[in-house]
Formats: sequence, structure tokens, C-alpha cells
Amino acid sequence: MPVNLKSLIQILHAKWIGGNSDINIDHISIDSRSLQNGPKTLFFALSGPNNNAHDYIPDLIEKGVHNFVVTQIPENYTQRANYIVVENSLSALQAVAGYYRSLFHFPIIGLTGSNGKTIVKEWLNFLLSPDHNIIRSPKSYNSQVGVPLSVIAINEKHNLGIFEAGISTVSEMDKLEKIIKPTIGLLTNIGSAHDEGFLNLVQKIDEKLLLFKETPVIIYQKTEVVHSCLTQFAAEYLLDSRKLFSWSFTDKNADVLVSTKETHDENTRIRYEYKDELNEFTIPFQDDASIENAISCLMVLLYLKYDSATIQNRMHLLYPVEMRLEVKNGINNCSIIDDSYSSDFQSLKIALDFLESQNKFKKKTVILSDILQSGFTNDELYSKVAQLIESNKISRVIGIGSTISAYKDKFTNCIIFPNTAEFIAHYESLDFENETILIKGARSFQFEEIVALLEEKTHETILEINLNAIGHNLNFFKSKINPNTKMMVMVKAYSYGNGGLEIAKLLEHHKVDYLGVAFADEGISLKNGGIKLPIMVLNPETTSFSAIIQHQLEPEIYSLKGLNAFLKIAKEKKLHHFPIHIKLDTGMHRLGFEDNTLDELIATLKGNTNVEVKSVLSHLATSDEQKHFDFVLSQIDLFEKLSSKLVKELDINPIRHILNTSGISNFPQAQYNMVRLGIGLYGVSNDPAEQKYLENVSTLKSIISQVRTIPADDSVGYGRRFMAEKETRIATIPIGYADGIARLWGNGVGFVTIKNQKARIVGNICMDMLMVDVSAIDCKEGDDVIIFGESPTVIEMAQELRTIPYEILTSISQRVKRVFFRQ
Repeated sequence: MPVNLKSLIQILHAKWIGGNSDINIDHISIDSRSLQNGPKTLFFALSGPNNNAHDYIPDLIEKGVHNFVVTQIPENYTQRANYIVVENSLSALQAVAGYYRSLFHFPIIGLTGSNGKTIVKEWLNFLLSPDHNIIRSPKSYNSQVGVPLSVIAINEKHNLGIFEAGISTVSEMDKLEKIIKPTIGLLTNIGSAHDEGFLNLVQKIDEKLLLFKETPVIIYQKTEVVHSCLTQFAAEYLLDSRKLFSWSFTDKNADVLVSTKETHDENTRIRYEYKDELNEFTIPFQDDASIENAISCLMVLLYLKYDSATIQNRMHLLYPVEMRLEVKNGINNCSIIDDSYSSDFQSLKIALDFLESQNKFKKKTVILSDILQSGFTNDELYSKVAQLIESNKISRVIGIGSTISAYKDKFTNCIIFPNTAEFIAHYESLDFENETILIKGARSFQFEEIVALLEEKTHETILEINLNAIGHNLNFFKSKINPNTKMMVMVKAYSYGNGGLEIAKLLEHHKVDYLGVAFADEGISLKNGGIKLPIMVLNPETTSFSAIIQHQLEPEIYSLKGLNAFLKIAKEKKLHHFPIHIKLDTGMHRLGFEDNTLDELIATLKGNTNVEVKSVLSHLATSDEQKHFDFVLSQIDLFEKLSSKLVKELDINPIRHILNTSGISNFPQAQYNMVRLGIGLYGVSNDPAEQKYLENVSTLKSIISQVRTIPADDSVGYGRRFMAEKETRIATIPIGYADGIARLWGNGVGFVTIKNQKARIVGNICMDMLMVDVSAIDCKEGDDVIIFGESPTVIEMAQELRTIPYEILTSISQRVKRVFFRQ
């Protein structure tokens, strides 16, 4: 529903600078990189510790955006756009969302808790959608920014809303309550997530309950601590006239008493007693989390007066929820973005933005099913979808379904199929090659079959890379540096084993200043993949200088021999101010100019116009070892002395940088103009206090190939290194030292995780397999296995193997498929 700009100015009590304010806005944006920004966009320039969107306003104006909510106007751009000037742009976004929410008067389900919010939201959408036109938070949009963006997507055709609210500390929920204003409150499982933001569990629960200050009903599991908090909350907010609707496995005083019984076919039968009636239903899950999430859904259905037969029929059809966008390698050098389980309009916008952030090809294809729920008429919906496709410069659309087929003419290049089976029968004729493919469909279309068809076939061991975690870790380290300090991120060694181009694309999306690689071929690969960021080559060989120049890479120069060789080529090619980076040796004694070579370096560079000293750098040897911090300080002092001499003698103003990941945390006084982030980006710190704030990026996963039971005195593996003392169940996992798992991790030293339980490795690790003891674990062939990730962590592995996490990560073989995802 369009919103008038004049009304928003009044709501915000804001200062207006611009022309006519009687303008209708149909898109609100906070992402300067989105291709969906245009003349009818209202852009909120959010400022935070890591980024300031005001810096991107000039670029947005050039792209056709005219209307901005700002805290200050960029110099020289007052006359080129319209500005709503506020004290805080995030508060303004939240206020606009709160006002917009007040225009609608249908039921809103508000969910909060530690775990299960997104799954419960998606399941409720499935259970209630036959009877309602639902608007819900896309993906995990439950933050201070995500909630307002979710609510602003409401339109006049919706008649039920489901919104998540997530918080990480105090004083956050009150803001979200003013936006969501739920009429049904649902408290999901309370666990340990974000414990560090609260004094204790009671404070966390009390803060979450603030979402329900004016809610007519609150649904919750009646545990002692939650019920105690709710009782006090009810007294404080005068909830006597409102309903506390509870369930429990044990408390007979709860409104709904629940019991469960697992069956042999991976289902669970859930029995419940409500209003003196006993009923039951079955869900296709057996894990505790899914059972609790299903009961939360049951409570909502009971409150909405659904009959037991409907509940039984719909609960049996619940499905696993895929909460993330995954990037996978596809056939014929394609890249696949898997979003095959949802097809609403809002999530399509998110998926298209993600496609752009990860795209590495000129050609972009979207495979799209009928959109089953949008709140628009079909004419309105597919007109909007077509506009969205056009703004994102999609090369072709493959539509699957009868409805989208009827609107084929709205798209510039559209191929249609009536159903998924017809697409599969003809997919070879579509010539998928060297392109990015977004696969997005309603669950009923079974697009997972398309993903399986187009995905590159490799063995079942994968390294999952969490792109959200990379973004989180990047922002964590950005928060430690001054606003004007530049950030170089190291992507050498295939981004520490995690995947080069995909991570480089993400970092470019986050607007880091430099990328660092070890050798020229790594940088050439990134440039060929479309990376436009400046790339520094840290260990260039003289034989690679011509290729470095050809691909516009920037070499680190660390010796007179190397400098003279590069200057010779630069002169031959008639280069002018080609960027180079001068490495100083301040005590690492690996590479670099020492004090006694500085005068000759200066004499060689003085007056030379073929090159430009873009930066001067050095490397800390012991920034992660407190006992050697005095040596680090001596390195910093020497760097200051040598680099200052270069700056003065050459009359230059280069970027100076010496800090690596641990240096960023331990020596903030030496930030100079730039810092270099390495292993910290990938979730590893040498400081346990800092480690808890970083998120795990890499999870190495496999499956169980076979399970066997061996008798006492039988052996396992080469050399009979493991001898069973009793009857033992052994599982074989298809991963070995050829995949990067050190043989020293075998023979009872290391473990894997199966069904959240440790399974100790027995016998020698083989080239392509390892074996584990699963005697105490209820598992079967095909079950998932975690080699490393949350447990064991790469830090734990490194400590046990007397090495460093770098070696663990970079050892993972290229034959292990990388799967990139965003939650």
C-alpha cells in the first residue's frame, strides 16, 4: 500500500528539505546495494558503529533515488534530492512502521523466545493459510531493523499477521512491541541464546514478555520460572482481564496437558487434554525441539477454535523448514541459490538481493513457481514481480505453474512449464551454463527436485559456510576500529579454506577497502570472477609481474631486486603511478626492507612516476602472545620510525598498516590508516573472552555410510590399531586424510558429533574414510555427521593436534564441496 511522504513528515515531526512532499512511496529501503531502489523508494540512511549509509547517498541519487530519511545532508547534494531530517534514522524507521501498523486492524500473532521462532512462524503460516491471507516476517527478520521492514510489507488484502521479535539485550523489546502490537502472544522455548546480554534467565524472560504488554492472550509452556515471571508480569500490566493460555507435559493445572509417544516410522504421536476432552495428532518428527514447536502451533489453533479433525489433518503434513538461502555449485559452471521452499513476494525481494550479492556471471536466471500467497490480486502481483525482475536485471525467467504461465507476457524473457515434472523432462534444452540460478518455489511444487537436478554431483562430504556469520564477524572487528580506518580482509589460501570468490563477493558487498591474497593466480581468479575491489598480492614472484599489471592487481614489494624488476616492466609498459605496496621488516624477518636498505629504497623510488607507493606495511610476529607484547611494541615503534622516514623523504601520503587480527584487538593505538583482518573473519580468536562474540563460519559435514557391530577382540582399520574390548557398533564416515583430516586425529584422539553426541574416532584415519564408535548413539546409515563446527571446534582440534586453526581450515581439500548459505 503506497504511503504519502507528507504524512510521514508529520508523524516524525521532522524537518523537510526539498520540493513537493505530496509524493507516494511504494518501497522503503535501507540497503544502498539493492537494485530495487528507484524513484518511488524512501531510503533510510542508517548509521551504526560499522557503517554509515549517508556515505552512499550520492551514489543512490545517481541511480534515481530521490527521497531520503537522514540525520545530516551530504555536502553539495542539498538541491539534488528530498530529505526528511531526523535525530535518529533507525528510530524514524521504527516510528514509520508503528504508524503503518496502526492502519490495519486484523489479528497479529507476535512470537518471541530463544529458540523455534522462525520454525513456529512458518508452520503457523502453513497451518492457517487455507483460511487466511497471511503476512509474515520473511526468513529471520526479527531484529530492530528486520521487524519494521516486515511490518511495512502489510497490504490491505492481508487478514492475519505473524511476526517474530528477537532481542539480544535489555531495552530492545519495548521498541518492537510498538511496531508489532500483537493481538495473540506466543512465547516459544526459552534457552541459552543471547544469555550474555542479560543478567540472568529471569531478566531475559521479563524483557521478552514486554512484547505482550497489551496482548489479549499469552500462550506459553508452563515451566516454573516462566510461569513465575508471567504471574508478576500479569500483575504489573493488569492482565486480569486477559488470558494466560498455558500447556505442560507435567502440570495438570495447565490449560492443555500434553503427552507424546514415538512411533517406529520417525513420527511422534502427541496426545493432549483440553477442556476435559482427549485428542491426538501425529507429526513427522521425533526430536524434542520439533515436538515443542508443534505444541506451540497446537495452542494457537486451539485458541482460534480449530476442531480436532482439522488439527489432526494439518499437523500430519508439517515439514522441515529450510531457514536459509544456500549457494551451491551447479552443473556446467553454474551457481545455484536454493530457496526452494517459499514463494511469497517479500521473500522474493530478499532472495533477489542475495542473488545480486553473490552473482558472478552476467547471466542471471530465476526459476519461479506460482506465488500462492501475496495479498494482491494476480494482476497486481505479477505486475509487481515483473517490475522486480526487471529492476534486478534478470536475464530470463522460467515460470512453473498455471498462474504464472498466464502472465508470461509481463516478463521480457520468460519460458513456462505447467508443472515441475514438465520442466524436469525438458531442462536439458534450456542450456544452463555459466550463470547464476535462483530457484524459488512454493513447497507444493517440490522444487527440491530441480535443485538436485541442477546441483553439481560430488560426494556427500561438504563444508558449509555461513555467510551471515562472516558478516557478523566482520562487523565485530569493524566495531573495534576508528570510523576512518580502512579494512583489508585476507582471502588468501582460498579464504582460509572456505571458498575464494563467494566470500570475496560478500566482502565487496560489505564494502571493505582491500582484499589480500598470497599469490598472483589467486588475485587473477578473483578478478576473472568479477571482483572490482583493489587486491594486494602479498608474495608476488617476479615472473608474475606482467600478469599482475595486466589484471590490475597491486603487488607488495619487499626487496630491491623485486622493486627493480617491477620498475623495469613498469617503464617498458609506460605505466603511470601504478600502485605498489612497500613491505618493511620490523622483526618478523620473513620478507621486507630493513633499516639498512631504506636509503637505497628511497633513492630508487624518488622521482619515479611509473609507480605510486599506495601503502607501507609491516607484519607483527607475536600480537597474539601476551608474553611477547613488549616485542610487538618495539615492532610498532620501528614501523613508525621507518615508515615516517619514507613518507618524509618521498613526500608521499600512503596508507600505513601493521595490525593483523589479534593486533586489531590488542594494539588499537597502532591502527594507522588501515588494518588487515584474517582468521578473525572466519570466527577464530586466540582470546577466549573475544571468542564468545564471534560466530562459527565453517561446518564440515558428512554422513554415515555404514553401521556394523563387531564382537570383542575384533579390530578396526589399517594396522589393527583399535581392538574392541566388548561388542561395539562402528560407523564408517566417507571422509579421510585426502579430504584434509589429519591422521593424528584418529586412534581415540578425536571425535565427530552425531545426533548431538560425541562419537570417538577409532583406528587409523584412512585416505577416504574414518570409523567411529557409535555404541551409545541411536543412529543409522545416512544420518548427518559433524566433523568440525560448533563441536568439535577447529580451535579444539588445533589444540589437541598441537597446531593452529589456520592449518585445520586450510587443509580441507578442494574435492570437498563448499555450500554457502545465508540464514
